[in-house]
Amino acid sequence: MGLLIRYSLFDKVSLLIMKFKSKKYSIESTDYQVGQDNIFKWGMDVHNTVFSVSVGLSILFIVALLVFSPADAKAAIDSVKGAALSHFDFVFMWTANIMLIFAIGIAFSPLGKIRLGGDNAKTDYSTISWVSMLFAAGMGIGLIFWGVAEPTAFYTDWFGTPLDVAPFTPEGRELALGASVFHWGFHAWAIYGMTALSLAYFVYNKGLPLSMRSVFYPILGDKVWGKTGDVIDIMAVLVILFGLATSLGLGGSQAASGISHVFGFENSIFLQLTIILVIMGLAILSVVRGMDGGVKLLSNINMVIAFIFLGFISILNFTTVLDSLVTGFVGYVKNIIPLSQNSGREDTSWLHGWTVFYW
Repeated sequence: MGLLIRYSLFDKVSLLIMKFKSKKYSIESTDYQVGQDNIFKWGMDVHNTVFSVSVGLSILFIVALLVFSPADAKAAIDSVKGAALSHFDFVFMWTANIMLIFAIGIAFSPLGKIRLGGDNAKTDYSTISWVSMLFAAGMGIGLIFWGVAEPTAFYTDWFGTPLDVAPFTPEGRELALGASVFHWGFHAWAIYGMTALSLAYFVYNKGLPLSMRSVFYPILGDKVWGKTGDVIDIMAVLVILFGLATSLGLGGSQAASGISHVFGFENSIFLQLTIILVIMGLAILSVVRGMDGGVKLLSNINMVIAFIFLGFISILNFTTVLDSLVTGFVGYVKNIIPLSQNSGREDTSWLHGWTVFYW
């Protein structure tokens, strides 16, 4: 009886997969043609409404910041951030948890066997280059810097400790390393992965435009090609813009601190802006050169340098590196459940300042 139930369930799942794979979404109709709202400007093909509104809101935000004094602008932004962290921490925490559970469910179900691009699709890049691009474009400078700074901060009680553990103790060291792995581990990759998977599936398997609105087509239908879709794409642009600005700002200040410490230059706003402009220039150059001559090349170089750093540190103190890896893994496995919760915790400041801020 049990075998019959399992076979019946397997057949139903198989039929569901076949339905997903066979169904093609039509986006061409008498009312809508792909690209009908696009304009050609400065050699680019852009969506008129999404581009104009996104740029307009971005400029408005920058002008508003320039009107206020730096102290007032910082106070206003900190107030908004503090309110978001305090009132919506459960949204961020459980969204990450649900994404991770959903990703695991897909990976270990027949749905995980659906090939992106179709059954006969071939990969454009090797696994090594693909992994290099994932790390370089997904985490970049943050992983290199915070991979050292985070456990050090958690262990020494700089801005609190995870789960309110005592600093400068063996338990504190284990949890400091485990919490760092938690921030850069499965939860973080689930957020990246589910977003990318949603886009990739509807673009490469369903033939929809490479736009965030395409992800909502099964829910909203043809509304995604109208104003509703415009709002979705505008929100996506602004979210990505603010996320990149935060990463770039933190990365610039971190790099400036390192340059100042090693070479003795003053850690001034001029140095930070120079570093940010150089990073922006390299990013623009990589986009202009395309995937092969730009993103892939820089990512491979980035990964080689990262492994050189890892090898150099391992040679200097292999025992400590190996012990830290084991301790970090143990701390991660032991504390992943309590670190994933947002209620009943005494380390609220740490939770908001680190985990929720990251998510």
